[in-house]
Amino acid sequence: MRDSLRHKAMRICDEKIAKKGDGVGLSFYAFFANKNDDPDLLMEAAEWWIKRHKLDHFEKAVKIRDMISSGQ
Repeated sequence: MRDSLRHKAMRICDEKIAKKGDGVGLSFYAFFANKNDDPDLLMEAAEWWIKRHKLDHFEKAVKIRDMISSGQ
C-alpha cells in the first residue's frame, strides 16, 4: 500500500475511533469519497483488504489501524 494511502487510512481510523470509540467498524470504502475519482487507489485498498489480508467487509478500525501501523 502506498504511503499516501497508509497515512490517509490511519487518519480515518483515528478519527472514527475518536468519535465512536474502540468498537467502531469500517470498510475500506471509508477511506474514499462517495465517488470513484481514483479507481487505481480504490483497487489498491481493495486488494490490500480483500486479497492480501482476506478481511471481512467490516472490521474494527482499531484492528485496521494496528495492521497498517505495523507495516502489513
